[in-house]
Amino acid sequence: MHGTVRLTCTAGLLIGALMAGLTACTGDSGGAGEDKAEACAGGTYAWSGVRREQRLTALSDPIRFKKKTGTYRSRLEAVGDTVYRPSVTGTPEGAGAAGVIEALGRHLKVEEPLAGPSDTERPEEDHYFESATGDHKGASYAWAAIDLVEADFTYTCGDSEPAKGQVRTWEGTGAGFLPCSMPSDEEAGLLAAERTCPAGSEAAEDA
Repeated sequence: MHGTVRLTCTAGLLIGALMAGLTACTGDSGGAGEDKAEACAGGTYAWSGVRREQRLTALSDPIRFKKKTGTYRSRLEAVGDTVYRPSVTGTPEGAGAAGVIEALGRHLKVEEPLAGPSDTERPEEDHYFESATGDHKGASYAWAAIDLVEADFTYTCGDSEPAKGQVRTWEGTGAGFLPCSMPSDEEAGLLAAERTCPAGSEAAEDA
């Protein structure tokens, strides 16, 4: 990532995960409507329309080093007031929202669990970024971001009517710090450079 100093905070362990080995449907749940499957644990998912988006969540003031500096601590101001919460629409009975999100994580082959139903990401009043990687000089920029993911699914179990729905969650959060002479390879980093780096700097020009 072009030398980006990035700290990643992944979501906590999911609750209510699907239990291994369950393959049989449990019967009619009663009152199943359109796009609603009977209660069934151990069905199969078909995924489509996977969409990833990185959003800028916090940004430092313009950073200018008048002399070489070995360590630096930057306060990041929240960008907007959006509160992020995972959601699942069309949740299949017998699977639950946590089970659907866990299944998406397996499909994406993520290293850490996706954010689960109980997780929340909200703007922080006291959000700091620290760097102690060497000699800092000139203009720099720092930011924080969230890596969102959305996907559509169809859940099929036995002879039940397939359930269709959508998942919205995130893969992780993190922060970055770079000199304005070095463009970021992240969406949020490019936006941060555009907002805080001097006009004409390489990072601002590539934004």
